[in-house]
Amino acid sequence: MGRELREVVYVDGVRTAFGRAGPKGLFWKTRGDDMGVKVVRELLHRNPSLPPERIGDVIFAATAQVGDQGLTMGRDVALLAGIPDTVPGFALDRMCAGALTAVTAGAGEIAMGAADVVVAGGVEHMGHHPMGAEVDFNPRFVAERLVDDSAVSMGATAENLHDRFPQLTKEDADRFAVQSQQRAAAAWANGVMRETVVPMSVFTDDGWQMAERDQFLRPDTSMDGLAELPTPFRVGGRVTAGNSAGLTDGATASLLAAEQAAADLGLEARMRLVGFAFAGVEPELMGIGPIPATKRLLDQAGMSIDDVGLFELNEPFAVQVLTWCDGMGVAPDDPRLNPYGGAIACGHPLAATGVRLMAQLAYGFRERPDVRYGLTALCVGLGMGAALLWERV
Repeated sequence: MGRELREVVYVDGVRTAFGRAGPKGLFWKTRGDDMGVKVVRELLHRNPSLPPERIGDVIFAATAQVGDQGLTMGRDVALLAGIPDTVPGFALDRMCAGALTAVTAGAGEIAMGAADVVVAGGVEHMGHHPMGAEVDFNPRFVAERLVDDSAVSMGATAENLHDRFPQLTKEDADRFAVQSQQRAAAAWANGVMRETVVPMSVFTDDGWQMAERDQFLRPDTSMDGLAELPTPFRVGGRVTAGNSAGLTDGATASLLAAEQAAADLGLEARMRLVGFAFAGVEPELMGIGPIPATKRLLDQAGMSIDDVGLFELNEPFAVQVLTWCDGMGVAPDDPRLNPYGGAIACGHPLAATGVRLMAQLAYGFRERPDVRYGLTALCVGLGMGAALLWERV
């Protein structure tokens, strides 16, 4: 028998500061699952009207599901955070779209009536688990030419985008990187990030410190400075450390609920999920993934790009965002696009990033009461894209 699906709303979302991956990073001596615990506890603290036992599921994404990220993260984090053991949890992986996929998985549970409230997020400790370091790639990928060799190096795929779209120059990428840093600096100065970033006490070589600010922020970034940086992925290339996101450690978590359940529990609904779409592209051109995902999503919703008033895109590489702009007819300096900066400025802890986009979009809705719809989208390794459409409540 048929039944009516329930509306899904976003209530809240938080993240840790994003630290540099490696021995010089804020979280070098902190476990990945403990970072997840911190953001989950903060969600519960910020939403005291929610009885923890009313949570229907805890879903956490991680690209490297090993070591301190390997014990079915959703269940692991839930138990460590003090959520009752009657609440289940699970882990998933869609690489860079991990957190967004955790959200869509949780949204499906809520829409179908399997849960009233879901915690969904992601964590990536790239210092403990460098990308691809613990993966045994099937030799058929290369031997049978199923994918191009460059598909396993995200930097190489970014250089491929410059090849495919020669009109997008290194100067364009550098200019976008400067803009990202400037917008992120303004967001920190204006208090945007103070609302979404959870300070966390961490142990370092210098003793206990407070991890409360992203380590890759470079507000003094200039075009002249970026022009002098080396191109590590190709001799004479166009992708540099300055127009790319740094390797990063971080965690995020969001609170989703059925619309009526949120009202019953005294939770403030801030955004309604309109729809979502995933798409596949050539693995060696993974950066174009958000283009077909966005188009598919807009077709589902019967909308055009002009109907959307805010865009939060990931920035693993400046050229990746520029290709989306080119494909969707949006200017790179459009004030609707990443108004608080992006991963070039704050970093990109793979599976965690999606909820950062959502939290910034929710803040943007509050600042822009004239905007009704917003988009969160990103590219995904091995040639995929993800896009979620949200409506202000």
